[in-house]
Amino acid sequence: MRSRSFKTVALLSLIGSNNFLRNTLAFTYISNSSALGIPKGKPLYTNSEMKMSTKSAPTSDHPLASFHDSFDHTWVSQLNKETEENRKRSKEKTPQDDGVSNNVKRPVYNGHYVEVKPDPLINPRLVLYSPEMAEELGFTKETVHSEAFVKFFSGDVYGAFDDHEEADKFKDGIKTWSTPYALSIMGRRYTSNCPFGDGTGYGDGRAISVGEITVPHASDSHAAPRFEMQLKGGGQSPFCRGADGRAVLRSSIREFLASEAMYHLGIPTTRALSLIVSENGNTSQRPWYSDNNKKSIPDINDPRLAQYSLEQRKQIIAQLNAQSKNDPDIMIEEPNAITCRVAPSFMRVGHIDLFARRASKNVMGDEKPDKSTPEFKELEKIVWHACFREFPKTCYDPFKDEDDILSASKALLEHSMDGIASMVAGWIRVGFAQGNFNADNCLVAGRTMDYGPFGFMDEYHPLFAKWTGSGEHFGFMNQPNAGYANFAMLVSSVMPIIEAYSPSMEDAKKYQDDVMERAQGVFEEKLMEVLRSKLGFHPKDQSGDECWVELEALLRENKTDWTLFWRQLMEVVKEYPVHGAAPKSSNYGDMFDLLHGNDEVKGGSSPFYETLDGDARNKFMSWIRNWRELLVATYKESGPSRRLSVDDAEFIEPFERMRLASPKYVLREWMLVEAYSKASPSSIQSPLFPVKIKSDEGDESMIHELFDLMKNPYDEGTSEQDEKYYRRAPDEALKAGGTAFMS
Repeated sequence: MRSRSFKTVALLSLIGSNNFLRNTLAFTYISNSSALGIPKGKPLYTNSEMKMSTKSAPTSDHPLASFHDSFDHTWVSQLNKETEENRKRSKEKTPQDDGVSNNVKRPVYNGHYVEVKPDPLINPRLVLYSPEMAEELGFTKETVHSEAFVKFFSGDVYGAFDDHEEADKFKDGIKTWSTPYALSIMGRRYTSNCPFGDGTGYGDGRAISVGEITVPHASDSHAAPRFEMQLKGGGQSPFCRGADGRAVLRSSIREFLASEAMYHLGIPTTRALSLIVSENGNTSQRPWYSDNNKKSIPDINDPRLAQYSLEQRKQIIAQLNAQSKNDPDIMIEEPNAITCRVAPSFMRVGHIDLFARRASKNVMGDEKPDKSTPEFKELEKIVWHACFREFPKTCYDPFKDEDDILSASKALLEHSMDGIASMVAGWIRVGFAQGNFNADNCLVAGRTMDYGPFGFMDEYHPLFAKWTGSGEHFGFMNQPNAGYANFAMLVSSVMPIIEAYSPSMEDAKKYQDDVMERAQGVFEEKLMEVLRSKLGFHPKDQSGDECWVELEALLRENKTDWTLFWRQLMEVVKEYPVHGAAPKSSNYGDMFDLLHGNDEVKGGSSPFYETLDGDARNKFMSWIRNWRELLVATYKESGPSRRLSVDDAEFIEPFERMRLASPKYVLREWMLVEAYSKASPSSIQSPLFPVKIKSDEGDESMIHELFDLMKNPYDEGTSEQDEKYYRRAPDEALKAGGTAFMS
């Protein structure tokens, strides 16, 4: 943390400089016809539909034959490979490059991809897989547990077919690649992170795509469900920037479980197919945290805070607690692992950003871009491909035959605006902080990806983030602002095309101003809709907006657990209904007691990390009264929420609306720490959970336990799940390195 005086810290804005977030601090809901619009996972097709393929049935008995027959690598077939001339130019600058392997860092001057072969894990073993994702891809349980599957998805993509008589035929269809992209942070473009200082060395450093498939097997129809598979930790690429290209078991467990947890929480996300570890094989050294590496935060009686009021001291300590993070202080050796992540597309804002920079490099002033340059044509191709992969029915089909890239580009921006805004609002709803939300970690369609320094929030603070490098700009409540900045970068990156094909530069500029103004309203409204739903109001009912502003200050001042608070608030509405013939609405003391919970009955069950009494209790009692009266009024016959619910043709009980907006279970970091510490005790030991097994053995049962828990995060769960996981974080988890914060 940067050194600041306490007085300076006290004056810092708690929610950054963004006006609409600072002024409203309220949020949005992802709505559809179901209650609150939270999509529940279901296969994209039935087993009978899977059999209806336009391709001939596989003639081979190889476990991956059907998978192989569904290959349709459009990133490779529709986009450009690096030219031979630029490949030679790169080799001249990187003597250690053999010109073939693509497994050392080197500059890549053009093209949308480079061919990269994964580096297979030694002694691969399947730890975990997602049955739902496997089914969507057409894999049976038997296939997933086959040697060929484990080989392929641990990086041995060619060896998976070695023992088959038609091995050469299978290998001909395999394509593996990594992609270049650019780095932008909060709307500012960077090249300084690139080892060559010009942006030519940035891209997929350890993620290697191992194929695209269509399901059902109908590659002649781009409307068929399409999935791309990437191996995270698959080895070095030209973009590895000197790193080893590997992922370790600890980070892979986090990635797998978080991907699937977010899916079941109803947040747009990349998925996880499989987690495979190198059993007594590949390992990597990683920086980590010793038992003594913890936050050091002053208490309320610290003499350095004597000049401040009690309320100011609480706010200063809360902000210090949110922003105080240490770097790792030890090195540990960890087993390598690979997570196969899956998505319809991994098209990043950073992909389009890179080619926009190149296309605009020689454009002067207000002149139109030159459509004839190779760089501009590569930008056109990546934009068309984004339309094809992400929104084919609305951005590609209506415009491609007429080659109307102007209309396609505008349609792409409209859909992306809605997708990114909905995604970041969903993050707020479930208490998720991505941590490193650069434009290269933002998918064009608005799909959560890159589960590295993420974290689900325990104690509420608007600037919460786990990563030591998150800064205020990626703090929890600033994420809609960061999403807006990433969308602005996408607009800026598509503008060369809009400028080139618009009647005039003035028309293009007017469109840019208009779309950014509308985007600000969309991001704000999505955020507000989510907060209204969590408070029990209809997502479009503005009656309770001021409730959130008042509540936010109370949550920040009183060390409140984000997940437990909202769930307990739902219990208040369930126990004391707000509509009907005679809603019980006067026993505010009992309502407060229900919200507050009782740690003596069940340890850690109260949403407050410190008992509320005196002034704090009175403030919450007053807030409950005001909130309750507003809810009762808005659900009367002529009230806004009642009226809007009738318009929806589907009345949702307020407590049910709140239940579906506020999960009971999220993937808290202390849960993950316990799970991966047990799974890999020889490399990870946490002071929170001393492992009571031999150091050369691992217990992976908790990984499976958490995987099962997160499949139904809005349900009450079993009594065992409630007892173990519906609780605040242990106090130590709010301070310990690797749990409270991480690099």
